Amino acid sequence: MRAKITYLITAAVLVVFFVLVGGRAVAMMKLGTPLGIGLGTAALIIPLIGVWFLWKNTEFVRKANKLAATLDAEGALPVDELRRTPAGRIDRDSADEVFAKRRVETEDNPDDWRSWFRLAVAYQDARDTPRARRAMQRAIALHDGKPVRTD
Repeated sequence: MRAKITYLITAAVLVVFFVLVGGRAVAMMKLGTPLGIGLGTAALIIPLIGVWFLWKNTEFVRKANKLAATLDAEGALPVDELRRTPAGRIDRDSADEVFAKRRVETEDNPDDWRSWFRLAVAYQDARDTPRARRAMQRAIALHDGKPVRTD
């Protein structure tokens, strides 16, 4: 729940920023000078890219949460079997062991979105966020019946 609240607050702050920058961009364009129009147009691109990026990330999180809810309803969410340090951090060797199991499971079932979801969680536990994101994107695509890139 804490992560959702943090995400919503961050998204709200970004939206306010986009509105403020967009307002300044429009004000510069209203000056009517070539420099004002050029700078205003350039400044307007920033919030447009930001809105697109925020939308894509929100969709990704929404779809990943939908998969998690489906797995939870099936009783198939990955069990937290990781050892932790006294400070509560995940033990690296433990994360590597779980990751190895998840990788084998995914190699045995490459078309199963559930195994890709569990692999994404293992990547995240191993602190490999880019691969975790790609694995989750693959799980989402497989779940939605969309074509999956094999790179």
